[in-house]
Amino acid sequence: MTTALPSRRRMLQTLGAGSAVAASPLLFSTARAQSGPIKIGFPTPLTGAFSAEAQDQVRAAELAVKEFNAAGGYKGRLCELLVRDDKLNPGEAATRTLELIEKDKVDFVVGSLSAATQLSINAVCRDRKVLFNSISQSDAINEAKDWSLYTFHEALNPHLTAGAVARYAFPKFGKKVVYLTADYAYGHEMVRGFQRAGQALGMQTLADIRHPLGAADYSAFLPRIQSLKPDILVLCNFGRDLVNSAKQVTDFGLKQSTKVITPVLLYTSRQAGGAEAFDGIIGGTSYYWGMEDKIPAAKAFNDAFRKAYAGAVPSDYGALGYAGIKSVLQAVKNADAVDSTRVSIALRQLKYNWYKGEQSYRKCDHQSVQSVVIVESKSTAMKDKYDVFKVLAIEAADEKNLRTCDELGHKIST
Repeated sequence: MTTALPSRRRMLQTLGAGSAVAASPLLFSTARAQSGPIKIGFPTPLTGAFSAEAQDQVRAAELAVKEFNAAGGYKGRLCELLVRDDKLNPGEAATRTLELIEKDKVDFVVGSLSAATQLSINAVCRDRKVLFNSISQSDAINEAKDWSLYTFHEALNPHLTAGAVARYAFPKFGKKVVYLTADYAYGHEMVRGFQRAGQALGMQTLADIRHPLGAADYSAFLPRIQSLKPDILVLCNFGRDLVNSAKQVTDFGLKQSTKVITPVLLYTSRQAGGAEAFDGIIGGTSYYWGMEDKIPAAKAFNDAFRKAYAGAVPSDYGALGYAGIKSVLQAVKNADAVDSTRVSIALRQLKYNWYKGEQSYRKCDHQSVQSVVIVESKSTAMKDKYDVFKVLAIEAADEKNLRTCDELGHKIST
């Protein structure tokens, strides 16, 4: 894949030329009001299989907006968060995003919780030159065919997440692997990430068994998995699917002979599924509140969330909602502007530490370079209902763990 990135580079150079920016018609192709609130659209699946994660995204995003407004906003302009239910449907997500841009006149869009919906949201924003900061895992959104100057990806991506879990778990638990995979982009990309990392480790894929999104019954798959006698079973699914499959794998007795892992071990899923269903399952996450003992930014974020929400702690995807909003609003201040082009330029230069350690956006694709936390679900020795994971390792932020810019199709001439 190739794109006309030399012209993109020239545009970035032009935008850095000070007063010349004001004369560029590109800047104001999606002009917004210069007074009144800074509006951020926030499409996310408030209903459906990922609703618990979406609700936490909203709570944390609202906290970021509250902090920005309490600090005076930008030149007295406060922020307003416009939350919309995308119903976990790409068409609905596109419709809601278009309404946010054309009817509600939002300045920026942050959100999404599905690999499929985020691509439709991004397409609408890209075509209208409105900055979109995605807080859902996807490999495709970083690829040149879907990318634009206005496309940012705050979340981990499947290549990074699955790779980190594979590098931790595969050498410890055996060579033979079966994947139980949600049959959509998230699941497919996670499997690809595991398999690529596993090549260097001599891993053998026995089967990639796919199930529909939102499946309630996994009993038809479990006898086949057991008959294959894998060393490792990877649950490549999310939200309610992860809860249901973990419960049924446990009830069927597969854990007696097979180590169960998952690329994203969700805090909300563990809370919903309970200690027994998730006992011993290992996975990756972008954030766990228990990191606060060693990371000051995590402690500050957790304390603010506790104060706002009656002592509750933020989830992993909640933290992404917080960071996705906070980064955009900081870029507004850094750019001294509210138009998407100038804010995009400022955002791609941002170095930040909102809740988990140092992060920055890679220049070629605007992927947030960040750590991956490897956790194991607890079933005993829990201090309280929030104490559900043990942190096993943290893979440090490193661009080398991402797919290369060239592989993604970003051809930038020197």
